Amino acid sequence: MNAFPLGMDQPVEHGGTLPEDADVVIVGGGIIGVMTAYFLAKKGLRPVVLEKGRVAAEQSSRNWGWIRQQGRDLAELPIMLEANRIWKTLAAEGGEDLGLKTVGVCYLAENERDLSEYEGWLRDAKPYGVDSRMLSSGEVAEALPSITRSFGGALITPSDMKAEPWIAVPALARAAVRAGAVIIENCAVRGLDIAAGRVAGVVTEKGQVKAPEVVVAGGAWSSLFLRRHGVSIPQLSVQALVMATQPAPDLDVPATAMSGLAWRRRSDGGFTIAPGGWHRLHIGPDAFRALPKFIPQLRADWAGTHFSPAGPSGFPDAWSTKRAWQMDAESPFERMRVLNPKPHMPPLQKALDTFGDLFPALGRPKMKQAWAGMIDTMPDIVPVVDRAAAIPGLSICTGMCGHGFGIGPAFGRVMADLVTGGDVGHDLSRFRLERFSDGSKIELGPII
Repeated sequence: MNAFPLGMDQPVEHGGTLPEDADVVIVGGGIIGVMTAYFLAKKGLRPVVLEKGRVAAEQSSRNWGWIRQQGRDLAELPIMLEANRIWKTLAAEGGEDLGLKTVGVCYLAENERDLSEYEGWLRDAKPYGVDSRMLSSGEVAEALPSITRSFGGALITPSDMKAEPWIAVPALARAAVRAGAVIIENCAVRGLDIAAGRVAGVVTEKGQVKAPEVVVAGGAWSSLFLRRHGVSIPQLSVQALVMATQPAPDLDVPATAMSGLAWRRRSDGGFTIAPGGWHRLHIGPDAFRALPKFIPQLRADWAGTHFSPAGPSGFPDAWSTKRAWQMDAESPFERMRVLNPKPHMPPLQKALDTFGDLFPALGRPKMKQAWAGMIDTMPDIVPVVDRAAAIPGLSICTGMCGHGFGIGPAFGRVMADLVTGGDVGHDLSRFRLERFSDGSKIELGPII
């Protein structure tokens, strides 16, 4: 398989001299960090994004590319509605093709339990004005006319979209730079600079940057970074798998998910296919610490979780990864510039076989590329989006649970207002940091 298109073998696009100061420093160059910088720059501020490796080279470019309202936690849904609007604006005004297209998202129901879950979500989501609806078995056959299996029904949201992650996020980073943001790749942040109990900036491998505000949007690395400063979040990283096929005839079907399989049409004429529901947890110190809080999620989705006794060397929760380091010495973030786990091929081959069986007119599509990514996940399947009360000047936006690509532009806008004291426009109480330490019950978001 070809190398993943974003990684350390690619030249630095965003370099330059490290500035001495900034209005806001953002740790992490994924879609959350990039869009936070974009909206801060639009406010006339001077944001600096510091990325240890390459912009979007981790989960922000390794996801399915779905931009979906469907199946969202109800606390996320209003933010996702905003994200849909922002995506359209970005595509119209950005000057670069993001691969954005309205394709609809469809969840196929394979049993009565699926139907019940989809109907329950639809009932709860209707007040938000989504165009989601249930399909009968006959309507499924009409929506997917070339599929060989029959299904009892489906949930579909026609207004849901897709974009091409490894094209879109780098393009959005360039839009942020045009708006006035500074992005520097190959610049790991080793830790916060704290003075008089509050944020005074950051310490990087290239020197210090003074700033009164810091946003941690480090994806799978956020927990490791924050723990060094006494901020504990029960975030784990789970490995997921995706592939791209060679170009194939268009099926004219929505982006679709069923048990063990998900797919969507790509802009290059192929399909993005994933063994939906498959994920691997590499066990390490954080996994043991967080286990009690993850028990409800494990019980709800035990079959899809595959356990590994140890993560690869350098991974955030590997046994050998340092949990403490000096600011003037190499940090774990420099040792592992880009998380690039090796894909586990059997589930991908099985997904490809299943896809071929469902659409025999295509034949079995040829795999062009396969990859894996590390998803930053939380016990309740919703992120942390909050100010850290213990360290004034520190804000956190992490734990997107594999849902960050689609909602990222809106959370970027939210973070820009959160750190500047503006109107965030949404109820963020579901995403508060303290929910894991104040005795609150773990309330699972939708596992659909």
